[in-house]
Amino acid sequence: MLLKLIACNVFMREACLCIARSPHVIDVDFFELGEHAQPQLLNAALQAKIDETERSAKTYAAILLLYGLCGNAAVGLRAGKTKLVLPRAHDCCTILLGSKERFQEHFQDNPSTPFSSVGYLERGSYYLRTEGGDRQIHYGDQFAALVEQYGEDNAKYIWESMHPENADPLTRRVVFIDLPETRGLGSAERFRAQAERDGKTCLHLDGSLTLISRLLNGDWDSADFLVVDPDQQTVGVYDWTEIVRAVPAE
Repeated sequence: MLLKLIACNVFMREACLCIARSPHVIDVDFFELGEHAQPQLLNAALQAKIDETERSAKTYAAILLLYGLCGNAAVGLRAGKTKLVLPRAHDCCTILLGSKERFQEHFQDNPSTPFSSVGYLERGSYYLRTEGGDRQIHYGDQFAALVEQYGEDNAKYIWESMHPENADPLTRRVVFIDLPETRGLGSAERFRAQAERDGKTCLHLDGSLTLISRLLNGDWDSADFLVVDPDQQTVGVYDWTEIVRAVPAE
């Protein structure tokens, strides 16, 4: 099959490795990690890239989206003549862990727990305190969604009320998702040092390429992937199992 992949560059290493192993021919476009901070703009950019792909001279069997809901950035995306395929995931944490079941297992009690991976360290600090930078903590999609709904000042107040500094050990916990394929880069060690400087408790979880590999290999089981047929669009479900579904396009 000839496939088009549209992905966040937080998966640059993982996606390229899986592309090399895939039996299919895959063209890829990466978006910057920082675009998650403005989900509405990312949503528009994703739709524009989908539409651009539809207009190309190539005929793709499917357009693959390596995104979760990501602060609703993947909600309302429309398929034209080519079907879309995306993992059933709230955000990239599920994708890095390899399944929505592992995400629920480790994050159900505190889904706003900050997490990271080699891609976050290489493509931007995201939620980590930066050395000599703005000294802000960037918490990712959950905070971005609050900003979109309530404005930045109100979002900061709501977030600080929900996450009082050092009030609970869980609020001090940060997670590094460590994949065997990139373990030799030393990212986990740098992350732990950063976390300890910030007074955080660092937890390491084993990641998996399973979802990325299956997406790129065409193994689109309906339990783990949503196929959006032509003239359908995505809507969020926000539970632990379905997460996202397809409905007729408006």
